[in-house]
Amino acid sequence: MIARWQRAFLLFILTAMAAWLAWQWPRSPGLALLGALIPLAVYLLVMAIEFVLMHVTNRTDAAPRARLFQVFVAWWAEVWVALAVFGWRQPFRHQSLPDWLPAEPTGRRGVVLIHGFMCNRGLWLPWFAPLRERGHAFVAVNLEPVMGSIDEYVDTIDEAVARVTAATGQAPVLVCHSMGGLAARAWLRAGAATAAADHQKERRVHRVLTLGTPHGGTWLGRFSRAVNGRQMSLAGEWVGALQRAEPAGRAALFTCWYSNCDNIVFPATTAALAGADNRLVEGVAHVQMAFHPGVMGECLDEVGRG
Repeated sequence: MIARWQRAFLLFILTAMAAWLAWQWPRSPGLALLGALIPLAVYLLVMAIEFVLMHVTNRTDAAPRARLFQVFVAWWAEVWVALAVFGWRQPFRHQSLPDWLPAEPTGRRGVVLIHGFMCNRGLWLPWFAPLRERGHAFVAVNLEPVMGSIDEYVDTIDEAVARVTAATGQAPVLVCHSMGGLAARAWLRAGAATAAADHQKERRVHRVLTLGTPHGGTWLGRFSRAVNGRQMSLAGEWVGALQRAEPAGRAALFTCWYSNCDNIVFPATTAALAGADNRLVEGVAHVQMAFHPGVMGECLDEVGRG
């Protein structure tokens, strides 16, 4: 679904740019080029506003505040990474590579990859080759309905966990970007009405790795009209209820990466989880975090442990 929306949006923008160029070029080539670049200018401006809001909001956060040069570098990196993800991989390439569930177990633990808000499995394409080279079976899910409740993603995650477990004979690691980490926590909560059920659910997963997940919500959540977007409001009702429902010690399953240049999830420490192995990565933007070499390397190391 999200791939169709993103394709339609991109084709609309490109068609409008081409029409403007064709109309204005004979009259004024300069004006034609200037008008055609307006969508790009708006994109750069919106991204810049996100980073300004993030930097201002982070001034009172416990995480070390980013230097202005770090903010600029993160902005520039996010501009290009987001274009690659939302302008190519997700709308056009999300089904280009299949999940990998080898017929015979490799002896290595498998992985379930869970994307975030307004994304699909195309986000994870750069992860597929490294995982397969290391012998880790993987399933990358599509969370739908796109703008539905995070609680509605439980069955999708449950099915993916079952498939990877069947292929490997081991409980998988969940690797989650942004909202995907909240979906993983909602999956752990679902159906666990007793302590015994909680323990049984935890045995089905080896570890949960989150990258820029708004565990405490995010400042930007207040502007969303989507159900799942509102659920991610800073210190909101949904994230609060999720936290209260979790048993003591649940956070020990989690390793959480967070950044002081995350332009979507801020203040920065809202992406940390009390009791988890929280790891600050400085100067890295939100989507960029999913492909940062250091973060990817540490995640692959975590998947390979145990």
